[in-house]
Amino acid sequence: MDGDSATPRVVVGVDGSAPSQEALRWAAHQAQLTGAVVEAVCAWETPSEVGWAGPATEAGFDLERAQLRFSEGVRAVFGEVKPAEVREILVRGDPSEVLVKASAGADLLVVGNRGRGGFARAMLGSVSQRCAQHAKCPVVVVQAVAHS
Repeated sequence: MDGDSATPRVVVGVDGSAPSQEALRWAAHQAQLTGAVVEAVCAWETPSEVGWAGPATEAGFDLERAQLRFSEGVRAVFGEVKPAEVREILVRGDPSEVLVKASAGADLLVVGNRGRGGFARAMLGSVSQRCAQHAKCPVVVVQAVAHS
C-alpha cells in the first residue's frame, strides 16, 4: 500500500465473490486507461476474531486458506497471466478498515456490491457502504454482472 507517489494507484477490494471479481476487472481496465497500478487488497481474519463458532484454528492455517482464496479469486479474473500492473496485497484485519486505510493516497478505491435479494439490491453492502463513507479518495462501487 506504499508506492511511487507519481504513479496513480487504484485500490480494489478482493474477497473471491462475483462482485469483487467484477470490481477487479473494472479496476484493471481503469488502470490501463490511466496508467495506474492496481493494488488488489484482500483482508482476512481468523474465525475466532470475528466470533465464529467452532474449533480454534492456527493463524498460519487461516493465513494459508486466505492466500489460496485470494489467489483463486485473482486467477478467476485474469487466468494464469496476471497483468504486470496488478499487485496482490493480503492484509489481516476487518475488510472495511483495511480498505479505508489502503485508500489513503490512492486515486480511486473500487469495491463490489454484495447486496442480496429484492430490497437489498438497492442498498450497498456493509463493507462498500463504510468504504463510500470513510475512504480517503473517490470510491466506485461495482455491481456484479449476471453472465448467462
